Amino acid sequence: MRTVLRRRHLGTATLALGLLVFTDVLRVFLPSVITIFGQAASTPAELLGAFALGWFVLALAAPALVARVGARRVGLVAVAVLSAARLALTATPGGRTQLWLATAGLLAGLVWLAAIAGPVRRPLTGLVLGLTAGALGQALTGTHDPVWWGRWEAWLLSLLLVGSLLVVAFAAKPESGRPEDDTEALPPGRSWLLVGPGLLLGGMVALSPAVASTAMSFWLGAAGTAGTPLFALAPLAAAVALFVFCALTPPPSRPLFPVLLLAGALLFGYGPPGFLGVAMLLTAAGLGGCLALTAADRGRSTAARRGYAATGGMLVFALAAVLYYAAYDIGYPNGWLPALVAAMVGIVALGGRRRPATAADGALPPPVPLANGRSGWPVALLAALLSALLALVAAAVQGPWLVATNRGGPPEQIRLVAYNIRMGFGLDGRFDLAALDRAIGRADVVLLSEVDRGWLLNGGHDTLHLLANRLDMPYVFAPAAGALWGDAVLSRWPVQRARTRTLPAVGAPTGAQALGVTVDFSDGVRLAVVSTHLQPPPGTDPVVQARVVAEFATGYAEGGPLVVAGDFNTEPGDPAFTALTDAGLVDALTAVRPLPTSPADDPRTQIDHIFVSPDLSATDPTATPSTASDHLPVAVTLKLPPARP
Repeated sequence: MRTVLRRRHLGTATLALGLLVFTDVLRVFLPSVITIFGQAASTPAELLGAFALGWFVLALAAPALVARVGARRVGLVAVAVLSAARLALTATPGGRTQLWLATAGLLAGLVWLAAIAGPVRRPLTGLVLGLTAGALGQALTGTHDPVWWGRWEAWLLSLLLVGSLLVVAFAAKPESGRPEDDTEALPPGRSWLLVGPGLLLGGMVALSPAVASTAMSFWLGAAGTAGTPLFALAPLAAAVALFVFCALTPPPSRPLFPVLLLAGALLFGYGPPGFLGVAMLLTAAGLGGCLALTAADRGRSTAARRGYAATGGMLVFALAAVLYYAAYDIGYPNGWLPALVAAMVGIVALGGRRRPATAADGALPPPVPLANGRSGWPVALLAALLSALLALVAAAVQGPWLVATNRGGPPEQIRLVAYNIRMGFGLDGRFDLAALDRAIGRADVVLLSEVDRGWLLNGGHDTLHLLANRLDMPYVFAPAAGALWGDAVLSRWPVQRARTRTLPAVGAPTGAQALGVTVDFSDGVRLAVVSTHLQPPPGTDPVVQARVVAEFATGYAEGGPLVVAGDFNTEPGDPAFTALTDAGLVDALTAVRPLPTSPADDPRTQIDHIFVSPDLSATDPTATPSTASDHLPVAVTLKLPPARP
């Protein structure tokens, strides 16, 4: 009996650690598709999606391979390849090597899932531990995955993780004493079918540290914008506690958790940014409860069916992710997609027949309650409390505790930088905060475009949170496409009167906005700053959006000194550019024209600009050479006018 329990513990540990390594690779593969295989917004979204989906479709052949060769052999080879790919990604300099290493790791991970689905009879504990540990691990690193660190600590953490996985994977034995056989009857595979949807909903909203920090900032913000929050990751503590507790306790009502999950997904897709935290909590509780419902199913299935359930669920993950994020390039409503996946999860959770669980169902302590309905509660409560405590520790460690001060009085001049950072990914496809820092250089006010605060497609980073910490500059954020993607202003001085203006879409798929803040230098010296990113349809001049920005900016400044900057997707002399100069604004970069800013490795187009009001003196205009993004940052030194009476 003791040997059987040890094997079950090893199977659970293998599943949990394998999910950790697999999701690490997945968070590299997804952004590599849109930054290395192609270029988002220029390469057809259909082509990017076909490349990504193809590997998930190919993995549907894995269960047949497992049946022919054996689950243990296939599983050990696959986990070895997965581990090797994960380690190699720590060292790769990016580019095509990164893309193909991540692709190899992805395919190996999918094959490993198909192989482990047969021997692990009750996967719930391993799934819950893997999803929770992934969320907490990302929180402890501030959403900056070690694979992108480029220093020795990344190797240490990677070796510990991969080494632990290999040790338990090779030590684990099949849970059955009989030879592995595809005809062997096993418990149903509903939990395996939900691995993919669980990774999607967990990474997209329910268990995402980046979503937690963004949600907290919206709770503290105003007018659709947000300042830097204290304990930025704190909402994750409640989310992981709800997820773990609901997954490891008896569902009080069968329809309750599918309803909670659907409500959270709908709120995520259609609710205002201020309700992002509520959506996170509802989705976390609903997802955990739905997993608990599948673990309490009655029935039998073959190992092959369980393998197909695992790979089929991952295909759902890929298809839903591609469709959701392709909407921002192609242009169609996508808020319904998380709700559709949530509805599918609810249907799967409700589709099984309930049965009393027994101690033979999984690793001890049992992942679902025993027949008396009580034995799972103490373990679930303890696990939930420990998860919440770790999340709070991560929140305290990561902060940020950034405070803007007046620094002894107003300066005579400031350095202002405007930069489209492409979600933090350079031309080599690597997420490189250090390169962004170098490109920005010495700056007092920074305006950022294409700021990602938790898109799963880009690895789930809170790029703004991370960059603000590195620059030691508090921020104000305004969403443009959903709640997690938009523009920001970072300032070393306090900001006031944050305002936003949604720009007309004029047929463009990605949303656009204008964010206005007033930088207070003390003693009555203030500067109105407007950050924007015009998003016209392909081949169209954004003149309509430019006119709205000019109207918003001049009205917001109320006659005071004003800066309007960002990625305008228009060149000097074009109608949109002229619309801004006709509004009385001055091109601050005119002294060094032509000043191409895109693409970064061979600049040919002048589409990033800084406009100022006539009372501001702009000197030293530059476009700093860098491949930390697909754009170059533009910068000027501004001499501040005296205080207004």
